[in-house]
Amino acid sequence: MLNAAVVLLVIAVLAAVLGFGGIAGTAAGLAKIAFFVFLVLAVVAFFARGARTIA
Repeated sequence: MLNAAVVLLVIAVLAAVLGFGGIAGTAAGLAKIAFFVFLVLAVVAFFARGARTIA
């Protein structure tokens, strides 16, 4: 699950860079949404992995 979250976060960051840079201006809104959604998913995955190893 952590691997999937990291891969999707990288994809979202790339989409955000392209969207914020003006290359794909129409996709900037979707890139922002995807970036923050996958950022939250990555944080949740990191905490879930940490909680699993501690318990």
